[in-house]
Amino acid sequence: MQKDTVCRLCSSCCPVTVEIEDNRLIAAARKSFLAENERHQCPKLNAAAEIVYSPERIKKPLVKKKGGGRNSFRETSWDEALDIIADRFHYFKNEHGAESICWLRGMAADWGAPWDYANRLMNLFGSPNTIGNGSVCHVAREMAHVLTYGAMTSPDQKDSNCIIVWGKNDRDTNPAAYEGIRYAKKHGAKLIVIDPIRTGLASMADIWLQIKPGYDGILAMSMINEIIREKLYEKDFIKEWTIGFEELKNSAKAYKAEKIAESIWLDPDMIKSAARLYATPRPACIIEGNGLDMQLNIFDNTRAVCILRGLTGNLDKPGGDLIPQPIRVRNIQLKDRLPKGVKPITLEYPLFNEFHETWGNHAQSCVIDAILDKKPYPVKMLVVQSANPVVTMTDSNRVIRAFENLEFMIVIDPFMTRTAKLADVVLPATSSFEKTQLNRAFTRNNPVIIQNQVIDWVADSWPDWKITFELARRLGLGEEFPWHTAEDAINYQLEPAGITVDMLRKNPGGTRIEEIEYEKYKTKGLGTPSGKIEFYSKQLEEHGYVPVPSFDCDIENPISFYDKRDEFPFLGISGARTKCFTHSQFKSIPSLVKRDQECVIDIHPDDAHKKEISDGDTVKVETPRGHIHMKARISEVVHKGSIRISWGWGEFSPDYNLNNLTDDDRRSDITGTPSNRSFMCKISKVFV
Repeated sequence: MQKDTVCRLCSSCCPVTVEIEDNRLIAAARKSFLAENERHQCPKLNAAAEIVYSPERIKKPLVKKKGGGRNSFRETSWDEALDIIADRFHYFKNEHGAESICWLRGMAADWGAPWDYANRLMNLFGSPNTIGNGSVCHVAREMAHVLTYGAMTSPDQKDSNCIIVWGKNDRDTNPAAYEGIRYAKKHGAKLIVIDPIRTGLASMADIWLQIKPGYDGILAMSMINEIIREKLYEKDFIKEWTIGFEELKNSAKAYKAEKIAESIWLDPDMIKSAARLYATPRPACIIEGNGLDMQLNIFDNTRAVCILRGLTGNLDKPGGDLIPQPIRVRNIQLKDRLPKGVKPITLEYPLFNEFHETWGNHAQSCVIDAILDKKPYPVKMLVVQSANPVVTMTDSNRVIRAFENLEFMIVIDPFMTRTAKLADVVLPATSSFEKTQLNRAFTRNNPVIIQNQVIDWVADSWPDWKITFELARRLGLGEEFPWHTAEDAINYQLEPAGITVDMLRKNPGGTRIEEIEYEKYKTKGLGTPSGKIEFYSKQLEEHGYVPVPSFDCDIENPISFYDKRDEFPFLGISGARTKCFTHSQFKSIPSLVKRDQECVIDIHPDDAHKKEISDGDTVKVETPRGHIHMKARISEVVHKGSIRISWGWGEFSPDYNLNNLTDDDRRSDITGTPSNRSFMCKISKVFV
C-alpha cells in the first residue's frame, strides 16, 4: 500500500510516498518534478525503515534510578512519568516561580505546530522561557529579512538566469533545491557559489568565491559598492520602493574590492565579476544557508545579502526571490496569558524576541547562562525536546556542567542521546512517519501539504503533540488543551484559512489557497514600517544598532580566539552537514555510518607537509576551550591555513565533538549568536 506524507528526517520537509505492508514502513521515495532516474537520492530517506525500527529506539518512558549514575534508568508507564514531571513543574513554580522552568526546543520535531504547542503550555503555566535554537539556525537570518523587506524570501531557482548559492550546499542538505539548481544550470543559468570549501556545488560554479569564514557581509557590501559604482541597480525600482539608498551608497564606499579582497581570501576582479554577473542577467536569486549562521556578525551579514536582492530589483519576481504568501493560521501560543512583568531569560535581546509574532525566544546560550551563572535569574528545571545540546550547542563542556547543575531535566527524543543520559526522565518520541503534523514550511507559503501519520507508533513511544497535550492536562490546563488528536488541533489552527486535514488528505500534492502572485508589494506594500525595502532601518537605529550594515575596522573580529592566533595559528571551520546525518542524529544507524566515512579533518596539502601529517594520521586539534582527535584527510577543498572539522560526530564519540573547541563568550548584540562557526586552533600529529 502506498501513502503520502512529508519526511522530517531533516528540515527540508520533502513530500514523499511511502510503501506500507502490514502496518510496517518498507520504503519511502521523494516526489520530484524530474523523472525518477534523474532525481537526487537521499540516503536518510533510503534508510527510513532502518531508522524507524532501529533497536536503539527508546521503547518506554525512563526514569533515573535513585543513586544510579549516568544511563542508570528504569522503564515505567506514561502515567508515572508524566505524574513525576507534573509534580516537578508544580514544585519549582511554588518554590522559585514558573520562570525557573525552561523548555528548550531543537529542530527534529519541526518548527511548526509542535513549537506552538510548547509555547502555549509554557505561557499558560506562567513561564516565558520556551527557547529555540534560532540564534544559530535560520531565525536570526529571518530577522534580517523581516527588517529589510518584511518577510523571509524564498529563491525561485528553477526559473532563474543567475543563482548565487551563499553558504549552503543543497547537494547534501536539500535534494529538491539541488534539483532546481541543476535544472536551471542545464537551461543556461549562471551559478555563483560563495563558500570557504570547494563543495560539489562550487565545482559546478561559473564563479566560486572561496571566502574567509565570517566575512560574508564585507563581501556583500563590496558587491553592493560595485553594482552602485557601475550603475547596475534598478533605478526606477530603487526610487519607488526603497529608502536609504544614499546612506547605503556612502556606507558601501568603505568596501571597495581592491581594499578588502586580500584580507577575506579573494581576488578583487573576482568580486567585481560576481557582482556584475549577479546584477545583469535578471531575474537572479540568492540561496542562502547555514554558512551565514553561527557567525558573530550573522545579522548584519545577512542584512547586506538581503540588500543585494532589493538593489537589483530581484524581489518577488519569477526567477527571483519570492515574498511568501502565508495562509491564515490561528496563533495558538496565548502569549497574552503570561503574567505581567515576567521577563524571559533572553531579555537582553528584545528586538530578536519580538520581531515576529510567533517565532518567540531563540537566544539559546541564555539557557546555559541562567543555569550556571543565574543570569538574569536561575533556571532550575529544563525540558529538552528534539535536541541534543550536549553535542550541538557551543562549548560542550560548559553545557555539560550546566546540565549537571540542574535540579531536574526531562528529555523528549526517540533515541538515548548523550543529552538524554543526563536526564531524570526520558520520554520516547515517535519518528515523523508516526505522527500527523502541521509543518511551518507549508503554512508560510502555498501550497499546504499535510504530514500524515502512515504507521502506528512504534513500541510505547508517543508523538510530540500527545506528550505536550497530556502533560498540559496534568498541569491543570485541560480546558486550553481540549484536543485529543493531532487532527483536532490542526483543524482549529487552520480554521481561519477555511481548510481542514481531510481536505489536505484529499489533495496529497498540496492545497493552494490562492494562486501565486508576483510583485505583491505594488498593491500591498512590504511588511516594514515604511512599506518599502529599508536599506536604512530607523527601527534598528531606535534600538541602538547601526541602521545600515557596517562592520568593524578590525575585520578579524568574527573569528573566535583571534587574539590568541600566535599560539593557535590555524582557522578551524565547522564542517559539512552530510547527506547521511542531520546534525548529531542517526549516528547509531549502521548503514548510514558505514556509508559516511567522513569523520575527518580536512587539511590542505601544504599545511600537512609542514606539520608532517599524512592521510589517515590521527590529529589533535586544540583551542582554549578543549581538544578533539580525528583522522586527517589531505585535501585541497580547504584554503591554506584553515582546516575543516567534521560536524555532529560528538554523539558517536565525545572525542570527536567539534563543540569541545568552540566559544560562547562573544555573542551578537542583536541575536545572541556566538562566534562558533570559525575559530583559531592548533593542530598536531598524534604518534601512536
